[in-house]
Amino acid sequence: MSAKVISKEGYKVNLEIEISPEDFKDGVSRAYNKTKGRYQLQGFRKGKAPQYMIERQYGQGVFFEEAINILFPEHYDKAIDETGIYPVDKPSIDVKDIGLETGLVITVDVDVKPEVKLGKYKGVSVEKIDVRVTAKDVTEALEEEAKKNSRTITVEDRPVKDGDTTIIDFEGFVDEVPFEGGKGENHELKIGSGQFIPGFEEQIIGKSTGEEFDVNVNFPEDYQSEELKGKSAIFKVKLNEIKETEIPEVDDEFAKDVSEFDTLAEYKEDLKKNIRETRKKESDDKMKGGALGAAMENAEVDIPEAMVDRRVEGNIKDFENRIRYQGMELEQYLGMIGMQMDGLKEQYRETSTNQVKSQIVVEKISELEKIEASDEELEVKIEEAAKNYGMKVEEYKKNLNDEYNSYMKDGIVYEKTIDFIYDNAVITKAVKKETAKKETAKKETKPAAKKDETK
Repeated sequence: MSAKVISKEGYKVNLEIEISPEDFKDGVSRAYNKTKGRYQLQGFRKGKAPQYMIERQYGQGVFFEEAINILFPEHYDKAIDETGIYPVDKPSIDVKDIGLETGLVITVDVDVKPEVKLGKYKGVSVEKIDVRVTAKDVTEALEEEAKKNSRTITVEDRPVKDGDTTIIDFEGFVDEVPFEGGKGENHELKIGSGQFIPGFEEQIIGKSTGEEFDVNVNFPEDYQSEELKGKSAIFKVKLNEIKETEIPEVDDEFAKDVSEFDTLAEYKEDLKKNIRETRKKESDDKMKGGALGAAMENAEVDIPEAMVDRRVEGNIKDFENRIRYQGMELEQYLGMIGMQMDGLKEQYRETSTNQVKSQIVVEKISELEKIEASDEELEVKIEEAAKNYGMKVEEYKKNLNDEYNSYMKDGIVYEKTIDFIYDNAVITKAVKKETAKKETAKKETKPAAKKDETK
């Protein structure tokens, strides 16, 4: 077999693969053995007719198509190695020449990983993000911790009020006809969450457990579903259960219950320290993101649609898993917000495009700067993963293979490259808005220089 690149325009490559007559004849024989059970010739039991008899009956090329199906995947992989291309999409093939005496020649059109023209990535400017923790931040953290330690109780002696969590069955109708995605059973709805369209939740307030009632709403004029946009709808609702949340009092006893400290004051100091550490990491991540964003902006790359499409699908799959964990299927979610799958894909397109570009740019920088992942760094990542799964390291390693290790190393290189860009960035002091306004005002009110009229 031999392979060569015929042409390359941007990320589109035309490849020619030539398979020798000997290899093609072998492929035809394998095709015969694979498909001979389909043929029954007079004088032979089904599947027992010799190859030459079937070819005489149906033509010499009877097994050619199956032979191509057998041979192409094998030789395509070899051609990729031989030419050094990096396909990012399924290939489109065309048979240029075929015959038992001449062999097989196939041309392949395929999108490959694009070339990137890097701009400035060392010394890019990143605005410093200051980290501050106020008393209000600590108070809010305490309130949040109190909510986490709250308990939910079922209420039976009063109707629904704002802030309650309700369990409802519902079905929506427009012009007395049910619409797709408008039905749910034992759905958990917190009143005031804004989960449903405007006007829905307010009409549940004052209702009692077991009560069945209608909720009348109007879909907004800018609603995503064309079929429901601006329409009036009636939801048949049954209230199955009312729940309220009891939040504990924040005092020394609370601090003892939720922490290792004996007093609320000590617990507050620890919260303040943790908030500062968290915000420091967040600010570092944002500044790293700013450095990466600058490097991306300075780079030129033509991204294949196939790479973006694949990243969109991956992001949607991740989203589907997240909402399924919350007890909702993607189809139901789309129905509730009045969106089609194409609309969801479009929402993810810009983010996915940026993710693909960042991956390509970072890979190029890591290649130029010779950034690699060591075995020791891989070991640290494996230990962290094992800890997250609550497993011993050796037990966790039993499930690993070379592909997983390569994937982990790629992740390490990606992180190290972003750190490299950030470490080489120029951190500029953040300019306060008021200061910026004053400086602008000074420039605007500065008197113009007088002309020398004596000349």
